[in-house]
Amino acid sequence: MKFLKLLLLLPIIALLTACGSDKTPLPELRMGTGGEGGMYYSYGTQLAKLVAADGKIRPINVQATSGSASNLRLFQEKVLDLAIVQSDTLSDAINKRGNFANVDKAVNYAAVAAVYPEVCQIVVAKDSDIKTINDLVGKRVSISDRESGSMKNAEQILQTHGITNDMFSPMYMSFAEEATALQDGLIDAFFVTAPVPSTPITNLADNKEIRLLSISADAQQKLMQLSGYTQYTIPANNYKGQTDEVSTIAVKAVLVANVEVPDKEISYLTEFVLTNADKLPHDKNIKLDVNFAVEDVPSAFHPGAATFYKSQGVTVDSFKN
Repeated sequence: MKFLKLLLLLPIIALLTACGSDKTPLPELRMGTGGEGGMYYSYGTQLAKLVAADGKIRPINVQATSGSASNLRLFQEKVLDLAIVQSDTLSDAINKRGNFANVDKAVNYAAVAAVYPEVCQIVVAKDSDIKTINDLVGKRVSISDRESGSMKNAEQILQTHGITNDMFSPMYMSFAEEATALQDGLIDAFFVTAPVPSTPITNLADNKEIRLLSISADAQQKLMQLSGYTQYTIPANNYKGQTDEVSTIAVKAVLVANVEVPDKEISYLTEFVLTNADKLPHDKNIKLDVNFAVEDVPSAFHPGAATFYKSQGVTVDSFKN
């Protein structure tokens, strides 16, 4: 009878021992990205693949989301460990502006690194009568996924030109969906905030002649007075048939981590994304280095990231509870 009782107790003892062990495996790192056709998702899936091959930290479980604002909300709900967000949306969240004005929860995330510039690109068919942004009035225009940073950029660009959503037919699509819609003639224009070249635009340009609209110098100056924007020139020939350079604006894509993720893992990850930049989706016109990774990032950095930057001779603000 005693032996039988011992057998019955063994699974419970094993469970209690495992729960109290320092070697209990932690769950996968959950990473929020964006729509499956976009750069965030491509970056996340490639990063997860490279990290798994290296085998130094937990696997990354990539999750498709609506984008920047959604990712930051999911951090607050403790659904994510990592995410990519736009620097301007991150600034709004840190400073409780815009969509984050009524958020009363304490910030529980911090920056790891800016990983590439995100360029605001407005695409139309080459034979379209749309020559400037003002010509979008009355047209069918996709302004990207709801809650995405790209949608916010599109709305701000349009508002700078005096265009509100009731002055055109707004549609809300992922990057891949809007490229397909333009090819099929279902929309007249779409907005993408992504590195150059952007895969959905590249694929579209291989099948349909397109043009990119420039943003006027006056509009750029107004936009740069808002948080997070910089001037950006898309050189000619980044896309098939794009023979002229395009003057526009950009923000930065920032890798962000929950502050509860161990410092050691984030220190490793910070170094990993910089040293493997060429193996990850990136802007071929920009070199990712330590300076790019920390400049114009509007939030404090995860302590693990700050440790890595200190080893490189760069001091950043470290997150403090």
